[in-house]
Amino acid sequence: MSKLKELIRELCPDGVEYKELQAILKIKNGSDYKAYGEGDIPVYGSGGIMTYIDRYVYNKPSVLIPRKGSIDKLYYVDTPFWNVDTIFYTEINTDLAIPRYVYHCLLREHLEQYNTAGGVPSLTQKVLNKIQIPLPPLEVQSEIVRILDKFTELTAELTAELTARKKQFEYYRDNLLEFEDKTVYQTMDSVLKIKNGSDYKKLKYGRVPVYGSGGIMTYVDTYSFSKPSVLIPRKGSIDKLYYVDTPFWNVDTIFYTDIDNKKAIPKFIYYCLQKSHLEQYNTAGGVPSLTQKVLNKILIPIPSLNVQERIVKILDRFYFLCNDISNGIPAEIEARQKQYEFYRDKLLTFKEKRC
Repeated sequence: MSKLKELIRELCPDGVEYKELQAILKIKNGSDYKAYGEGDIPVYGSGGIMTYIDRYVYNKPSVLIPRKGSIDKLYYVDTPFWNVDTIFYTEINTDLAIPRYVYHCLLREHLEQYNTAGGVPSLTQKVLNKIQIPLPPLEVQSEIVRILDKFTELTAELTAELTARKKQFEYYRDNLLEFEDKTVYQTMDSVLKIKNGSDYKKLKYGRVPVYGSGGIMTYVDTYSFSKPSVLIPRKGSIDKLYYVDTPFWNVDTIFYTDIDNKKAIPKFIYYCLQKSHLEQYNTAGGVPSLTQKVLNKILIPIPSLNVQERIVKILDRFYFLCNDISNGIPAEIEARQKQYEFYRDKLLTFKEKRC
């Protein structure tokens, strides 16, 4: 930190300029990849890497900014990549800004606050271009990046360990959910009803969570369903399922399920659908989408309720070990993330230079 203070004192003692993004970088649209062959170049969407192809759209360090869906998730990429139309990439003027520095600045901005849509969260170039970030000399930017990256490296190590544990869980889950030929497989529509969500904006604020494809959005004073349910995103982050056993409301970007509890335990359905990797049933080329028609025909195993209950208890215990936020690796990751955010916000706060 002392080196950074010395650099600031030497290079920008009177403060730093704040510049709009459009003065520092160009925001570029993505496009479809399906006409190209398989390869080792990652294809990014708003939810991260979707697949790999044999060509790239850009091969310099860039910050990828989701256009639709999970707009709070930014990606820093310093190897060649392709991006689809749900996510922007940026061509950064490196005479003015270090790409990694821009990444940390945009994380600090919490871009979800610039959402321009009432349904699927969306960002526009027009709005993004007007966002201002501090622009100290490159030497100062470099030192800030060095400090902040130390925090992210620690988080990355812990995240890698947690990822390994989750893979163990997935392997264990998938094996437990493999059944002999005698087990009956049924289509989803014979076990449950998939229901649409609706807008919440005319409702009063309360304690009932409102779910969208990215999770809890806000809270209201009434519910759309009060029984245990599996929530399945209709648009956006379609690989993210939610098991909810308290009253909730859901918007139109996510389905809820009314499950026949004489046939299936809702938590068992949740684990089965996790195993199914619903992202493979995407029906759209732009914003990932799922339809009731496709979901209704997915086959899931329906053993006896006693067997379902036993499997759920085993998987719940294992899942708790991997995901309980109150202890273990997830809590350490959360603590490190808060530490990073504290120092990021502190280091990226400058006195504004008056011209």
